[in-house]
Amino acid sequence: MSRTALIVIDVQESFRIRPNWQAVNHPDIAERVDRLVRAARDKGDLVIWVLHTEPGTGGAFDPVNGQVRLIEGLEPLPSEPVITKTSHNAFTTTNLQQLLTQHGVTELVISGIRTEQCCETTTRVASDFGYDVVFVTEATATTPLPHWTMPADATLEEILADPRTLSPEVVTERTEYALAGRFATIRTLDELTGVPVPS
Repeated sequence: MSRTALIVIDVQESFRIRPNWQAVNHPDIAERVDRLVRAARDKGDLVIWVLHTEPGTGGAFDPVNGQVRLIEGLEPLPSEPVITKTSHNAFTTTNLQQLLTQHGVTELVISGIRTEQCCETTTRVASDFGYDVVFVTEATATTPLPHWTMPADATLEEILADPRTLSPEVVTERTEYALAGRFATIRTLDELTGVPVPS
């Protein structure tokens, strides 16, 4: 029997302490993901939580700083695996594929932060591994994407003032264009939870 797993990627406090979080497209990402988690549990799907770490960097993703933890309000059940990664995709530096094989999973539902980075990269790798992938754009979040020539220490104001900066809406649209029909099926929160998004 085939099984579905919900993969929750990097919905962690690390992002919320960065200045660019002020410009995130879905500040309520934890609530959006929680809707998916509850629906997955009700269906008996596996829920796997992924956290991103960058040990030794001293930054927001360095575990020693205490931000590599789920955003408040999200709580894994004791039976739900929590894995940590150091690569953009959730497979390369973890035992994710082994976990999925053990549980007979053939379909993945992807949610998390950031839409075009860890979520998209995980989706592409999962598709190449042969999984059917559902990408829930509404349950992913991202921030304005600066041009690659922008200095790494640019302020949010500088990033937003640069006409080359891509808005979260444009980034999200490009991700959907790249993934749909090739690497994933795009689905809405309503479709997967059966509950309308509160307006």
